[in-house]
Amino acid sequence: MQKINRNAVLALLSLASLVFLLFQLCYYKFYLSQKNGSAFSKIRGSQSGQDSTRWHVVRKFLGLISSHNIPVYLIDPLILGLVDKDIEQIRSSPDGPSPECKYFCAPRDFTTFALLDKTWKHEVGLFRTAEKMGFQWLKIINKDPRLDGMDDLSGMEIPLHYIFKLASHAIHLVVFYERSGNYLWHGPLRLKQHMDRKFVPFRKLHFGRYPGAYEKPELLHVSIDDLKVQIPKNPSNFLEEMSHSRFLECRYREARAFFQLYPDDASLDAVEFRIKAKSLLHLAALTLNNLGIKFWLSSGTCLGWYRQCNVIPHSKDVDLGIFIRDYKAEIIPAFQKAGLPLKHKFGKVEDSLELSFQGEEDVKLDIFFFYEEEDHMWNGGTQAKSGKKFKYFFPKFTLCWTEFVELKVHVPCETLQYVEANYGPDWKVPVKVWDWKSSPSNVQDNGVWPVDEWDDVIQIY
Repeated sequence: MQKINRNAVLALLSLASLVFLLFQLCYYKFYLSQKNGSAFSKIRGSQSGQDSTRWHVVRKFLGLISSHNIPVYLIDPLILGLVDKDIEQIRSSPDGPSPECKYFCAPRDFTTFALLDKTWKHEVGLFRTAEKMGFQWLKIINKDPRLDGMDDLSGMEIPLHYIFKLASHAIHLVVFYERSGNYLWHGPLRLKQHMDRKFVPFRKLHFGRYPGAYEKPELLHVSIDDLKVQIPKNPSNFLEEMSHSRFLECRYREARAFFQLYPDDASLDAVEFRIKAKSLLHLAALTLNNLGIKFWLSSGTCLGWYRQCNVIPHSKDVDLGIFIRDYKAEIIPAFQKAGLPLKHKFGKVEDSLELSFQGEEDVKLDIFFFYEEEDHMWNGGTQAKSGKKFKYFFPKFTLCWTEFVELKVHVPCETLQYVEANYGPDWKVPVKVWDWKSSPSNVQDNGVWPVDEWDDVIQIY
C-alpha cells in the first residue's frame, strides 16, 4: 500500500509539473510576448516576425501617445522616402486594411516621430503608462538656448529627445520648439555621463548629431499600414529641408566676453542704426525668400553675428552673400518693388557681380555674389572711378541656419574660417576705419575693366 501511494504521489507531481509548464508556455506566448514584443504575430503581408515586431511597436507607441492626447507626427526619413513615392495613392486610399505591411515593416532600428513642445506638458503619466506597456524609456535634456542671452536664465534645461524601446525596436521622439524667428528648432542629442550608451544605436539616429531648424510644417492625416498617423503634407519638401537643416547657435558666452573688453555702443545713433539694420535685413530676407533665392550673412554682418551676436553699429550697412548660380534677373525689380531703389550695380553675371540697394536714410544693403572654383570661392569688387577690379578669396564653405535679430537666416557653417579669411587673425578686435580695397586679408587685385564695358559694369544711381 505504501508503495502504491508513493507511485501515485509521484505521478500526481509529474502531472502537476507538466500542467505548470504548459501554463508558463501559454503565459509567455499570450501575455509576455504582447507586453515585451519578443514574439509578435505577423500582420498580413509582412515577410518575417522581425518585420511584424516593428509594426507592433509603432502601433503600441501610437496607442500610448493617443491615450494621453499627445499630437505627434512622423518624420522618419526612411519611411517618408517610401511614402513620398506613393503619396497620391496614400492620400486617396480608403481607411480599409492594407494588403501588406510596406512602410512600417521596412528594415530599421528605430522609427522617428516629432512632438511640438507647446502641445504637451504632462510627462509623469505617460512614462508610467509606457512602463506598464513594457516600454523602457530615456529622456535627454540640455540647456535652453533661447535663454542663453540672459545671464540670470542661461543654463536652464529642457527636454530635447525621448526614446522608447520595446523588444528590438525603438521610437525616437524629437521635441521641437518654436523660436522667435517663427520657425521650429530641435536640439542635439548629448548623453549625460550616467546614461546607458548602449540603450539604442545612438549614432544611427537621424535627428541628434546637430541642432536643426525647420519651417512649421503643414500636416496631413493618413492611414499607413493600417495605422493612422500625421505626416508632413509634402514629404519630399521635408526631406529636402532635413538635408540642409543644421543649425548654429549664436555664441553668447563669447559675446559677453567681447563686451567686457569692448563695451557696447549704446549711443542714440548706434541704437537707431541697429533698428534700421534689423528692419532692412527682415525686408531683404522676405524679398529673397519670396524669390526662392538662398542667401547668407556675409562680411561685417556675419562678423557681428559671430563675434557679438548683434549688428556692428559703425558698419553702416547690411551685407549678404548669394551664390552666382542662384542669381535671378528678378532680384532688382523685386527689391525696387519692396521700396529699396538700386544704388549701384558693379560687374556682370559672368564676373564680379555686386548689387547695392538704398535702405532707410544712410543704411544700405550690399549683396555680393560668390563664384565657386575647384578649391576656393570668391566674390568681386569694383572701384567706380578707376574701373579697378578686386577679388576676395574664401575657403570653400557650406551653409547652416542660425537666428539673428529674430530672423532665421543662413551663415557659413565654417564661420571661423570664413571670418578669418576676410578679417584676419585679429578679427576679435574692433576696427572702425576700414578700406574695402586694402583692409581685408583676402583681397587681391584683379585687373581693370575695359573702358568700353564701363557703361555695363559700372552703374551708379
